[in-house]
Amino acid sequence: MNSRQRRGVILLVLSVLAAFGAFAGVLSVIRDVNSKVGPEVAAYKLKGDIAPYKELSADQFEKVEMPERWLSDNAVTDLRQVRGKIAVTELRKGSLLQTDMIVNRPSLEPGQQEIAIMIDAATGVAGKITPGSTVNIYATFKAESDNAKDQSKVIVESAKVIDVGKLTALDPDQDDRSSRRTATEAVPITFALDTADAQRVAYAESFATHVRLALVGQGEESSIPRGDRTYTLDEDK
Repeated sequence: MNSRQRRGVILLVLSVLAAFGAFAGVLSVIRDVNSKVGPEVAAYKLKGDIAPYKELSADQFEKVEMPERWLSDNAVTDLRQVRGKIAVTELRKGSLLQTDMIVNRPSLEPGQQEIAIMIDAATGVAGKITPGSTVNIYATFKAESDNAKDQSKVIVESAKVIDVGKLTALDPDQDDRSSRRTATEAVPITFALDTADAQRVAYAESFATHVRLALVGQGEESSIPRGDRTYTLDEDK
């Protein structure tokens, strides 16, 4: 082997050693990054805005992979966690879903049933009644004869709201007896009621002039005295 060949062999060996050194350096960097970042896990990002108190479904979220150490302890990593849940506040597009953003949807108790009625959005809801709220339901009735008096009645007290629907435009040609005869927009409100109270609500929706809701504050669910459950205007004269 002449000197030129020896130099070629030496250069080749040096090139191989340099390549191994570079490869070892890359592996070292990768190991260092992995040690700092850690393994990746699934998280879920909102595809769009979600209004408060709306029931959640899996198709509203997009799966993303993130380092586990970057996620908060309350991040949702399994979409089964959203089953039967509603948004507790307005959720924004692109936000990562967390358990403190959602709560269980109010459910029926034994002996209860769901009943939904349309409530005037301007006078009966005002955006403050949400799933889980407790309300008193009032209805006003026209006098049935010239000798009778118009009345306001407490139809149901301490009714539990389990769902609030979307704002809906009303048909202007509906029956004049309807509780929504002067309203242009209404919201479907679903209650959890026993049979007797459900019948009272159904009757009021069909025959009352108006049906309105009064929000009951937390810890204030006291029984209304029987003498205060019906009101006529002449009581203030």
